[in-house]
Amino acid sequence: MKTALITLLLLVASNFSFAQTTSEVPTQIISTDTAVTYRLFSTRNMYTFIKLDTRNGKMWQVQWSNKGKEYRFESTLSDISQVNKDEEKNGRFFLYPTTNIYTFILLDQVDGRTWQVQWGKEDERLVIRIY
Repeated sequence: MKTALITLLLLVASNFSFAQTTSEVPTQIISTDTAVTYRLFSTRNMYTFIKLDTRNGKMWQVQWSNKGKEYRFESTLSDISQVNKDEEKNGRFFLYPTTNIYTFILLDQVDGRTWQVQWGKEDERLVIRIY
């Protein structure tokens, strides 16, 4: 009985460890409304989202918490518009998750340009063009 219990615990622990290191891209639940200006994209961190201005590619890291307001914040990932003001259009930009928990790909759905988006601690955030 004791051996069976230990085996069961090891099996459950190994399955839990595997689930954390899987290379599967997270499923996104996205509104089908293409006329929206802003979208929230979930990350694999249960407290963190990325808010995207779909008109121009500007982004913010949004964190929620039950612990108190000092743990809830919205901070800038990129405040640089990726298009001129006259090129802005709702639904132009979209974020795609990667297998890296901290990395997304930003796509300009009009001209096909892409950027690597890294969220995390302030000194680890970046948005760089992929050529």
